[in-house]
Amino acid sequence: MSFLFLLLLLLLIPNSFAAKSGRLPEYSALLSIKSAITDDPQSSLSTWNLSTTHCSWSGVICDSRRRVVDLDISGLNLTGTLSSDIGHLRYLLNFTIAANNIAGVIPPEFSFITGLRLLNLSNNIFNETFPPELSSLKSLRVLDLYNNNMTGDLPVAISEMTNLRHLHLGGNYFSGIIPPEYGRLPFLEYLAVSGNELTGPIPPEIGNLTNLQQLYLGYYNGYTGGIPPEIGNLSSLIRFDAANCGLSGEVPPEIEKLQNLDTLFLQVNGLSGSLTKELGSLKSLKSMDLSNNIFTGEIPDSFKELKNLTLLNLFRNKLHGSIPDFIGELPQLEVLQLWENNFTGSIPQGLGKNGKLQILDLSSNKLTGTLPPNLCTGNNLETVITLGNFLFGPIPASLGQCQSLNRIRMGENFLNGSIPKGLFSLPHLSQVELQNNLLSGEFPVTDSVSVNLGQVSLSNNRLTGPLPASISNFSGVQKLLLDGNKFTGRIPGEIGQLQQLSKIDFSHNSLSGEIAPEISQCKLLTYVDLSRNQLSGEIPTEIKGMHILNYLNLSRNHLVGSIPTSIASMQSLTSVDFSYNNLSGLVPGTGQFSYFNYTSFVGNSNLCGPYLGPCKEGVANGTHEPHSKGTLSASVKLLLVIGLLLCSIVFAVAAIVKARSIKKASKARSWKLTAFQRLDFTCDDVLDSLKEDNIIGKGGAGIVYKGVMPNNELVAVKRLPAMSRGSSHDHGFNAEIQTLGRIRHRHIVRLLGFCSNHETNLLVYEYMPNGKYAYTLKVDEKSDVYSFGVVLLELVTGRKPVGEFGDGVDIVQWVRKMTDGNKEGVLQILDPRLSTIPIHEVMHLFYVGMLCVEEQAVERPTMREVVQILTELPKPPNSKVAADGDSMAAATTTAPPSPTMELGGKGDLLSI
Repeated sequence: MSFLFLLLLLLLIPNSFAAKSGRLPEYSALLSIKSAITDDPQSSLSTWNLSTTHCSWSGVICDSRRRVVDLDISGLNLTGTLSSDIGHLRYLLNFTIAANNIAGVIPPEFSFITGLRLLNLSNNIFNETFPPELSSLKSLRVLDLYNNNMTGDLPVAISEMTNLRHLHLGGNYFSGIIPPEYGRLPFLEYLAVSGNELTGPIPPEIGNLTNLQQLYLGYYNGYTGGIPPEIGNLSSLIRFDAANCGLSGEVPPEIEKLQNLDTLFLQVNGLSGSLTKELGSLKSLKSMDLSNNIFTGEIPDSFKELKNLTLLNLFRNKLHGSIPDFIGELPQLEVLQLWENNFTGSIPQGLGKNGKLQILDLSSNKLTGTLPPNLCTGNNLETVITLGNFLFGPIPASLGQCQSLNRIRMGENFLNGSIPKGLFSLPHLSQVELQNNLLSGEFPVTDSVSVNLGQVSLSNNRLTGPLPASISNFSGVQKLLLDGNKFTGRIPGEIGQLQQLSKIDFSHNSLSGEIAPEISQCKLLTYVDLSRNQLSGEIPTEIKGMHILNYLNLSRNHLVGSIPTSIASMQSLTSVDFSYNNLSGLVPGTGQFSYFNYTSFVGNSNLCGPYLGPCKEGVANGTHEPHSKGTLSASVKLLLVIGLLLCSIVFAVAAIVKARSIKKASKARSWKLTAFQRLDFTCDDVLDSLKEDNIIGKGGAGIVYKGVMPNNELVAVKRLPAMSRGSSHDHGFNAEIQTLGRIRHRHIVRLLGFCSNHETNLLVYEYMPNGKYAYTLKVDEKSDVYSFGVVLLELVTGRKPVGEFGDGVDIVQWVRKMTDGNKEGVLQILDPRLSTIPIHEVMHLFYVGMLCVEEQAVERPTMREVVQILTELPKPPNSKVAADGDSMAAATTTAPPSPTMELGGKGDLLSI
């Protein structure tokens, strides 16, 4: 009994002492922390109650004296604030609350926990400034504040935490300069201040951190000046990332002293001068990205010493000269991207012989000679882009057996010979662009085609022969461009099996026979060009079933018969061309045809209608009526007289009805201007803009024109498809447009007003050179889905929807060009501030966004489906997490990602 009493007394002494000294018992401090959590969706803290000892609560670890030494409540999706009573856990060594939704200030009471070694608050929404009281944490080794909403200057007080090994302040809103005092942290091994709003020079004192192994300075910061030569003093440095942060000047030669460096990322800056030859002394270097700078000169000979190099990105600079042969001999090279420079000479013929080459992009240079024969040795090659050069000779036959090949883009050269046998049968192929070359031979016959193959461009070559029936195997192709060749024979009916086709261009060939009516089975087609062939027969009426077709060009063939009136009812059509055929009859004057220019019908001597003149005798419906011969009998003449009399009566009645309808139509066609602000123009001024030369965009939702008003104001005029004739109801359009007109947002193009009558509507927007998906959207639920998709892409990439990608390019186009739908490309465009978010979650969000911004509205999910997809989060891959000491920081924090490869390039910009 006395033993039990003594034991109870010992247990109560710490708490009674705490009570007398004004300190809370540890279990009370923990309960206070729990009470500040407003939402615990997984009931992760349900064990935190007085029915058990606090040392058994989830996330709590105590020492042998039942004192809390470790508290880990990370990744629980908790919402709330962090209680100041955290300061009562005086024996705490490690505290982690990463990856939650904790807001508010960082409690200054942390300063009471003098023995604290690890403090990880990353991936929350802590705000305001860093509490200077924390400078008293002299034992702290790991401080991670990554990805919060911290503001103010970078805290100088941190320099007093002299035992720090790991300091991550990235992904916040810190401003000002990097304090020179950070050079006083003698044990620091990891420093990240990337993803803030820092300015000023990089302090030379940073060179005092001789134990530093990883340094992240870039992304969203905007430093003045360049890389200080003192950077060479960081003899332990392994990774240096100063990408996209406004650096200028030359790379200092002192960089050669970084003999342990394996990663150097300096892309997207204003660095200039020649490539520092001392870079070739970095024998440990594996990845070097100097792209998107202003480097000049040639690739130095010293680079031949970079035997461990796996990635070399020098694209978008002003480099010239030849690509040295030793580049092809680098034994570990996997990624080589040199596009958009001024390189001349031939491509090193040894490229690919190492068996490790994965990505090669040499586009937009002035290279000559032939392609290396062994690019795919080892079957690791995924992407080869050489477009926009002066290359000649055949495409290496070995590429037809390259099982790993995903994208081949060799357009705009002088390549000859035939398409390599087996190329279209490669299992991972997604894109083939061989346009604008001198290729000959026939269209490849193949039994199997990758379902991932989405684009085939063979335009402007010298290909001959018929299109084979095996074209039906190209089931996943969305764009099939075969124009400008010498193909002959019929268009195979099997074309109708290509259910994913959105664009088809067979123009400028010698195709003959009738237009295959099966083409109408391709329900996703928006663009069809069969012009300048030898096609005959009539226009198939089945075309009317292509409900989202925008563009139809059948000009310069030998088509006969009339233009089917059913085509006029296709509301999606924005451009047609039937010119220079042998068509006859009356051109439909209803529906979309009421907007088409006469040039769409010229060159058909027997066509008649508006702009084309009256119909000839006997020609009205595409047929010629035979002329009778001989004299008429008296009875026949009498019948004719009676018939003419009856016709006169009918004509008189019709004239009265017509006059009334004209009066009614005139009233219907009168325009009304609805303005959402004061406007200095009228509907007549807007109508003057509707000219062919002013078209700046077309889509299923209408045609967009650029207009100049009398006061020189630029506007964009969107003409919506015509309403149903006789319809007096706008199905809520007027009310919806009134709502849109009142919206004012910096990312939404402003609707100034609209002109309307009973047949059509003209929307008048403010003109934005970089805004034209905003003009072309249709006002319906699917456009809401599109807008939501744009928002998702903004979140994933951290970029604005327009204005960052060049003239006429918005975030949707940019993402498509940069990623091409593959995971590696997606990783390069992610916002660095998302680096510690589970990659499967980010990828899921990205792919939902891409579903929402599909070009065709019918391919977009409904908002209800979007919500459903978002809630069906894929399961994360299995992973191991370290659990003690400094290794915990490595497991719970991740550096801002730097690109290991940049897919895209000038070539990709040309593919859309």
